[in-house]
Amino acid sequence: QEQLVESGGGLVQPGGSLSLSCIASRNIFSRGELGWYRQAPGKQRELVAAITFSGSSHYEPNVEGRFTISRDNAKNTLYLQMTNLKPEDTAVYYCNVAFQEIRSWGQGTQVIVSA
Repeated sequence: QEQLVESGGGLVQPGGSLSLSCIASRNIFSRGELGWYRQAPGKQRELVAAITFSGSSHYEPNVEGRFTISRDNAKNTLYLQMTNLKPEDTAVYYCNVAFQEIRSWGQGTQVIVSA
């Protein structure tokens, strides 16, 4: 059974920082490349950052330089460090495999960037 549990979201002022975590079941973590997605109100879910098993990462242009994705393979945990947050970063953030078939989603964690 696949499980994904995201945490770390919250309310933050523009320019602030947040760190998200995702604990995934081993059968997800072993599938290789993982990513953080987000879905803003009224918009489609989008992939914002991805990381391979070996640690190579890439980012959607709007977050590059502000977000850092990392993973701890021993702990089956994926992280997203977000800095210099902007109101347009407001969304529910999810973790999952990247560039592969997605079978289910976790509950996500809400990030609100507002003054």
